[in-house]
This record gives sequence, C-alpha cells and structure tokens, in this order.
Amino acid sequence: MNIKRAITAGGLVWLGIFSLFAIFNFIPGIQESEVIQGILIGIAILLMAWQGTAYYYKKGAGGHGLSLALIMMAVAMALDAIITVPLIEIPIHGRDHYEFFTYPLLYILVTENILVIWLYWKIKIRH
Repeated sequence: MNIKRAITAGGLVWLGIFSLFAIFNFIPGIQESEVIQGILIGIAILLMAWQGTAYYYKKGAGGHGLSLALIMMAVAMALDAIITVPLIEIPIHGRDHYEFFTYPLLYILVTENILVIWLYWKIKIRH
C-alpha cells in the first residue's frame, strides 16, 4: 500500500467535498436545507470517491480497497476536524466538533464513501 498516495487521494476527495459544502452555503435554496445539501453531496461523493480511488490505483499502487477506504476516511475526518469545523461549522452553523462528529448525515456520507472506494477496488482491481 502506498500510504502517501492514499493520503493524497483522501485529501483530494475531501477538498472536493469541502468545496461543494462551502459553495452550497452561499446558494439560496440550498443553504437553508441540510437535506438538499446531503443529497447533492451524496451524489458528488459517488463521483469524487470513484475518481480519488482511480487516482490512487492509477500508477500501479496496490492494497485492499477497504484499507484504502479507511485511510482516505481517516484523512477526511482529520481535515474536517482541523478545517471544516473551524471554518464552516462554527461560524456559519454554530456547531462545534462534538455536534459535527455526532451528526447522523456525516456517517451516512462516510459509509457511502467507504462503499464506493471498496466497490472500485472490487470491480476494477480485484476482479
């Protein structure tokens, strides 16, 4: 497993998701609805996680898809703790780290992300 590449892939996926969440907070009609934001991010994760996983495996990096998914998610969660909560959640939504990391939608999106990464591995790498 190429850990540096896995961390980079996780960071790139996180950056895409973070950027969308940031943009959504300025679009009327979307900014007021966590349901709409969740649905749009859920769709975006399908594409971003698939592309991030493709990036990881592109240059022949190996490793089990579940291991890759866990590393990528650990990176995303760390970046959420360091960047998302202080820059988006606290000033815009008034939520602290505890509220952010206990929000059920987060774990739905995390699960989806892990499944997409694992499925990519299962379909494209392991076959």
